[in-house]
Amino acid sequence: VQLVESGGGLVQPGGSLRLSCAASGFAFDDYGMSWVRQAPGYGLEWVSVINWNGGTIYYAESMKGRFTISRDNAKNTLYLQMNSLKSEDTAVYYCAVPIGLLGSEWYRGMEYWGKGTLVTVSS
Repeated sequence: VQLVESGGGLVQPGGSLRLSCAASGFAFDDYGMSWVRQAPGYGLEWVSVINWNGGTIYYAESMKGRFTISRDNAKNTLYLQMNSLKSEDTAVYYCAVPIGLLGSEWYRGMEYWGKGTLVTVSS
């Protein structure tokens, strides 16, 4: 399993970024996928999850209305569109495969992780 995130960078408060995660080494279109982040000096924070076909999506409360998770199974790619960014969104963002059958048990944790991409929200 290989997960490679991209799209991070420096953005001003109120700005937008789109993160991508290129997946390989497994049947991406069969699996649920998640985004998880870690702010400097803090623990891991779950961001969002999407099921195999995009029909079921959940977000952490603080991301609702600002972040949008999506996927393109033809390209084996997961996305996270982030709008109205705040300084507290500064973190390393990880793409991850949840544990459980076909990545279904996202609420229990993650089995595979990418190396992350850094998002810095600052003026």
